[in-house]
Amino acid sequence: MSIKVKTPKDSFTIMNELVLPNDTNTLNNLMGGRLLHWMDIAAAISAQKHCNRIVVTASVDNVSFKQAIKLGDVITIEAKVTRAFNTSVEVRLDVWAENIPSGSRVKSNEAYYTFVAVDQSGRTIPVPELVPETTDEVELFEGALRRRQLRLILGGKMKANDALELKALFFKE
Repeated sequence: MSIKVKTPKDSFTIMNELVLPNDTNTLNNLMGGRLLHWMDIAAAISAQKHCNRIVVTASVDNVSFKQAIKLGDVITIEAKVTRAFNTSVEVRLDVWAENIPSGSRVKSNEAYYTFVAVDQSGRTIPVPELVPETTDEVELFEGALRRRQLRLILGGKMKANDALELKALFFKE
């Protein structure tokens, strides 16, 4: 069976949510856990569009909250696959908060999620290759290997000395 080659636009996903009272803390700010939940859903949809398979979350990179999101704001989560490995894909997310009455729109978060494609028995399966098309997509694609190596080191699955792409950033020959 040949696996189709895909581009980042094939997996592009936009998800919108309205921040309601049940989504907020006592300061009327969106709870971080609720946002992470929505981000996981958007990222999973994007990964599934790329893989045409069931995917499971393998990791979530550092998520920093740059801007408080308020009650009544509309959240827009944009997700797309930035690189495919053997059985996994990296998905980049950008989160925007919009206050419709004031017309303001600010970027509040960005993050990378990693998903693994699995079959009906839960065994990992190969994923389609990703071919970046734009300059930004190429940049994200090239950085994905370093991000992956950092994830593996932090997760105890790779020794720092084996992370050749990461080492190349620090040690020039």
